[in-house]
Amino acid sequence: MSTSPSSRRLVLLVGACVTLLAGCGSSSDSGSDGNASAAPAASSKVAVVASTNVYGDIVSRIGADKVSVTSVISDPDQDPHSYEASTQNQLALSKAKVVVENGGGYDDFVDRMLKSAGNSSAEVINAVKVSGRTAPKGSELNEHVWYDFPTVAKIADRIAAALGTADPANAATYTKNADAFKADLKPLEAKEAQIKKEHGGEAIAITEPVPLYMTGASGLVDKTPTEFSEAIEEGDDVSPKVLQETLALFTHKQVEALVYNAQTSGPQTEKSEQAAKAAGIPVVPVTETLPSGKNYLAWMTGNVDALANALAK
Repeated sequence: MSTSPSSRRLVLLVGACVTLLAGCGSSSDSGSDGNASAAPAASSKVAVVASTNVYGDIVSRIGADKVSVTSVISDPDQDPHSYEASTQNQLALSKAKVVVENGGGYDDFVDRMLKSAGNSSAEVINAVKVSGRTAPKGSELNEHVWYDFPTVAKIADRIAAALGTADPANAATYTKNADAFKADLKPLEAKEAQIKKEHGGEAIAITEPVPLYMTGASGLVDKTPTEFSEAIEEGDDVSPKVLQETLALFTHKQVEALVYNAQTSGPQTEKSEQAAKAAGIPVVPVTETLPSGKNYLAWMTGNVDALANALAK
């Protein structure tokens, strides 16, 4: 369990050995699933490592067929906070020209592995630093910045610039692709603005802070006891008093929806979900990584639409 104030740290298995790395040295990474391939063509692509498939998908959108992307966390059933990184990931990091991490304590294993891999030349894009977000006074930083669409637009620009530095011949293509991606983010911001117009000031509950940039941009007010959502995020037990305060939000119908992190559920979050459903309060499931078969834009469109639909009931 992490002592980080912002989230549980991802767990790193330090299992890389010189012999294994040397034995894999002739392979090159391709695709977004982290699998190694011996195809020579991959060597002409810009090697990129992303901490999660969220950032890996954005890189693939901007780099298209000119990049080779390894996403360290790509399993939608995997809890990112307890991820155990592999030797294969360290090998990919040793070859990367560009690395995209979330930062904010979410995926510190990337920096440790990058240092262990001896790759000091890779350009590292830290999404939290790009966002400019800081912890509010007296509160903790919400590091889940991929739910903040203006931040994602900034990250797209940084990715395009980094790819352009690594591959100057295609710099204009990366910029063009980033601009197209940013244009596709605008309808998501418009949907949030519409929710704010129709439901601004309405109360919701959450299980973890994952969706708060989206709900905040939609004008919604989180009424969840801070002790509840922080304990769930850190993997700690919730006190009986705080749990009862949280459940009362549903039994007394003080909130219009529960936005539920389906990727890290447990007995206490399940009680919240059950209480919401029993009270007829809509439950909106969200995740931290891409669901199977979805890209970032489709995933976030589904999230915003589900929020709007829940509030309209």
